[in-house]
Amino acid sequence: MLDAFVRHDALPSRVILTSSRAVYGEGAWRSLSDGSVFYPGQRKIDDLEAGRWDFPDAQPLPMSATTTTPQPVSVYAVTKLTQEHLLGVWAAAFGVDLAVLRLQNVYGPGQSLSNPYTGIMSLFCRLARSGQAIPLYEDGEIRRDFVLIDDVAQALLAVIDRPAANGHTIDIGSGRIQTIRTAAEAIATHYGAPYPVVTGQYRLGDVRHAWADPTQASQLLNWRAGYDLDEGVARLAKWIESQL
Repeated sequence: MLDAFVRHDALPSRVILTSSRAVYGEGAWRSLSDGSVFYPGQRKIDDLEAGRWDFPDAQPLPMSATTTTPQPVSVYAVTKLTQEHLLGVWAAAFGVDLAVLRLQNVYGPGQSLSNPYTGIMSLFCRLARSGQAIPLYEDGEIRRDFVLIDDVAQALLAVIDRPAANGHTIDIGSGRIQTIRTAAEAIATHYGAPYPVVTGQYRLGDVRHAWADPTQASQLLNWRAGYDLDEGVARLAKWIESQL
């Protein structure tokens, strides 16, 4: 696409890239013993097999493009960071403005109901809708930042309207921490399904905790997520019913 822009002398004045919080990997953690910040890297299979889900004597920190160094731990994350780098080099070379949004866990109407890589919220809804107990991986306390697609759309519109976002990488999330358990409970409650069940299963490469620091989005875009989890689940469930 970028080559075609140059070949046809059709350079855009501006590009907005939707990237992913996956580029951060496990992100930054703070030591509880001395307060130092460190990057633990990918969790090892021996620890996961033993049920050691968190890094010892440490607490995770929110993800922010201004302070958190990307440390991708999956092929998907590497490709997203590569997109950022490629566009950054190209945009600088041809004088094109670039803004990058790193999205947290996006969910909501329009989400695929069959693709297992598009997120857990639609999967949880399908299970609860059929009367099944939602299985929770690890100990159910994995932290995530679920942001409704309606809010993400508003963030994109805010970027379009604000040239001040040019040259910035901005984290887009609800700013509210949810665990996988609380998300599953909200969905189970909506459908009247059985209580979620912790299975102790895990997926190698899954990040333990991830949520956004919304400060920059608020300052640069005057944007903040408007939907809470219960409202978002209701919107997703209503859309699923219209599809099924």
